Amino acid sequence: VVNVTDETQVLGGAANVINNVVSVGGHALLTGVVGQDRVGRKIIRMLKELGSNTDGIFIDESRPTTLKTRIVAQAQQVVRFDREVRKPISEKSRNLIIKALQDFISEVDLVLISDYAKGVVSIELTSGLFPLAHKYGKWIIVDPKISNLHCYRGAELITPNHIEAGQAVRFEVEEDEEVERAGRLLLKELEAKAILITRGERGMSLITNSGDVHHIPTQAREVYDVTGAGDTVISTLGVSLACGMDLYSACLLANLSAGLGIAKLGTSVVSREELKDALINGW
Repeated sequence: VVNVTDETQVLGGAANVINNVVSVGGHALLTGVVGQDRVGRKIIRMLKELGSNTDGIFIDESRPTTLKTRIVAQAQQVVRFDREVRKPISEKSRNLIIKALQDFISEVDLVLISDYAKGVVSIELTSGLFPLAHKYGKWIIVDPKISNLHCYRGAELITPNHIEAGQAVRFEVEEDEEVERAGRLLLKELEAKAILITRGERGMSLITNSGDVHHIPTQAREVYDVTGAGDTVISTLGVSLACGMDLYSACLLANLSAGLGIAKLGTSVVSREELKDALINGW
C-alpha cells in the first residue's frame, strides 16, 4: 500500500528534450502530436510557460496523449504504468508535421529527433524531413529506437545507448573494442557522419566516419536515476553544436550534463548554471 504524499507533473518524451534545451539556454521549435484531452492541453500550457512555440503541436483525435505515471517510495521506483497508443499517427497529422517543418527549417540551426517509438517517427516522415533539412544545410541528430533504425539513414549523428547498439548489430556491446566495431557497422549502414554510443557508468564513445574514436569516461559521481538521460545528452549536444562548438567538445559537455542529470531523481533537467558551475569548479 502506497500512501500518496506528493505529486508532480513534468514534461516527458520529446517535450523533455525541449525542457532541457531551454534549461541550458537554447531555443527550440517543437513539432509532434497530442490527444484531444486534459493531458494534451496541459502539455501545451507547460510548453508555452517555457517560452516554446507550440504552433507545431497538433491534436490527433484518434489517440490519447501519452501519460506515464511513476510510483516512487523512498527514492525507489515501485512501478510505472502507461496510458498510450503506439500505432502510427494519421496521414493528416504526419502531413501537418511535415508542413510545420517546412515552415520552421530556415529558422533553426539543426534538427533533433527524439524517437520514443510512439508512432510519430516513420519512414514516411523522415523521407520528407531529411531532404528538406539537407537542402538547408541543417544537421540531423537522432536519439533512436532500434525498431525504427531504417528511418534514420542519412542523419549526421545518432546517439544510441550500448544496449540499443547491441540490438542493432546483434552482438554484445560492452568493451571498447565491441563499441568501436558496432559504431563502424552502424555508421556504414546509416551513412552517418558520427555515432555517439552512451554506455552508462562507462561514459560514452564517439566514433566518426573519418576514423576518429574517443572514449569519454563518465562524469557521474553516483547513478541515482537514469530516467531521461538520453534527452539530456541530445539536448546538450544540440545546443552546443548550434553555438558552433566542435563535435568532440559538444560530446564532452553532453557527458558532463548527463552525469549531473542521472544524479537526480526522476525526469529532470540540467540548468545552464549547473553546467557552468561544474565546468568552473569541477565535479
